[in-house]
Amino acid sequence: MLGHLVTEKRNPASVRIDALPTLEMLRVINEEDHKVAEAVKAELPRIAAAVDAIVETMDRGGRLFYIGAGTSGRLGVLDASECPPTFDVPPDLVQGVIAGGEPALARSVEASEDDAEGGARDLLGRGFTSADIVAGISASGRTPYVLGAVRAARALGAKTIGISCTPDSQLSREVDYPIEPVPGPEIIAGSTRLKAGTATKMVLNMLSTGAMIRRGLVFGNLMVNLQPRNEKLRDRARRIVCEATGLDPEAGARLYREAGENVKTAIVMAKLGLSREEAETRLAAHGGRVAAAIGG
Repeated sequence: MLGHLVTEKRNPASVRIDALPTLEMLRVINEEDHKVAEAVKAELPRIAAAVDAIVETMDRGGRLFYIGAGTSGRLGVLDASECPPTFDVPPDLVQGVIAGGEPALARSVEASEDDAEGGARDLLGRGFTSADIVAGISASGRTPYVLGAVRAARALGAKTIGISCTPDSQLSREVDYPIEPVPGPEIIAGSTRLKAGTATKMVLNMLSTGAMIRRGLVFGNLMVNLQPRNEKLRDRARRIVCEATGLDPEAGARLYREAGENVKTAIVMAKLGLSREEAETRLAAHGGRVAAAIGG
């Protein structure tokens, strides 16, 4: 029986939500959503430790894997898929694995979450090694598919992170870096796509974004490593060059072209008065980190 889990309990604030006018119904939902950020805030030290572990893993050539079932799996795949266009990292650096595979992204494949061996098989099937790190995602903290994957990773000697929305969850007890934002019972009992899903998304944002910031893929708060593959992103790239260098739009656009449409190269060229080739060499010597290239 799972009725003891926070994620399965009834929320006293919403027991009559079906009888409320629409606006009042939404106010109840909104009030409960306010609890999510505070739940995540309470976990910041644990999230920070996980970010540092991810950075250490990536700096040594390892990768980050998310694995989950249902909403948890979809959120992991979503976060992983957004890393390459945002930070221009290889598509295999952050990977999302979901129970039931690609079909489960669009349609529920509920039975697959009970397959612990499937979790291990799917993770190892992606080429996961002891050099990588895995983040198991399970709102209840007891999903067999996720636990199976985490156990397989630990058997290899790899680092493990657990994200759950239940205090002292089974998942937390089996990982190196447990993260437990607990926003309380859902508006609709057991519907963890709501507050638990929002809390999970916030944690995933912090893990991937925090790791990329620590690895020098952000300059100030500017997305200097983006992939400008459409006009919107090319416009953003030109604006980032202007923001970082203080150049007007015309001069910034010209510099961006001279830099081979590379934002980081353009910034280093402007800051240090270098040619494109000199800026590229300096960036390479500092691991592609703009701040280090400018100040080193």
